[in-house]
Amino acid sequence: MTREEIVSGVEKFSPWFYEFKLPGGICTPSLLPPQVRAIHTTRLAMTEQAVCAFFGENIGDRTALDIGCHEGYFSIAMAQKGFKQVTGTDLREESLDKARFVASALGLKNVSWTKNDCEDLSALRGPFDLTLLLGVLYHLENPMLCLRNIAALTAGMCLVETQVVEEIDGSTEWGAREWTRPYRGVMALIDETGEFNSGNRETGAAPLVMCPSPKAVEFMLREAGFKKVETLQPPVNGYEQHLRGKRLMFAAYK
Repeated sequence: MTREEIVSGVEKFSPWFYEFKLPGGICTPSLLPPQVRAIHTTRLAMTEQAVCAFFGENIGDRTALDIGCHEGYFSIAMAQKGFKQVTGTDLREESLDKARFVASALGLKNVSWTKNDCEDLSALRGPFDLTLLLGVLYHLENPMLCLRNIAALTAGMCLVETQVVEEIDGSTEWGAREWTRPYRGVMALIDETGEFNSGNRETGAAPLVMCPSPKAVEFMLREAGFKKVETLQPPVNGYEQHLRGKRLMFAAYK
């Protein structure tokens, strides 16, 4: 693309959620407040560290799937990192149009885009060595179904980053006073009706969403079919929510 075409595309597809550094010193302006944008850079730093630790020098032979890719921020980062092929999928075509524009402006040939709801990924042909679910899980009405779908497509490692709620430990009666079951984490019902009805692109496919506790994420990932799950540590200069444990990234391994 020429510089004029890139400038025109940035204006055409505004507003932008992510900051992309494009050729010619052009950068897409994020609509997020400056103090919140570190969510993205913290996620990216944690993702890149986990990817390098797991795949080492074999990235060029690997494939990746970015679920709920939005404007393609992490898909494009993985393509630039050298994955053989990256697939970004999202529910909203307008977000995918932005991703296509950015990838084209950067001249990337190893990334493609497809429209899917993460509660139905049957159109995708895996397996993928790496799967990403970053900033998506807490926007879902049926997170367990989504994780099962992703596990079925994952051959190596899955990275899940999510907002989390406070943990609750305990047990409940289960059929009779003397029969009980322990909690394996909890899910909080969150109402996103206002954002959903206003067309906010950062919501999920429904106005009712379920935000998990840390133990719930780990338990669901294991139940989905991952053999090992670990919580990753944020960088010392990471986003304040990550540093306070209000957002967590999990690595799940097949």
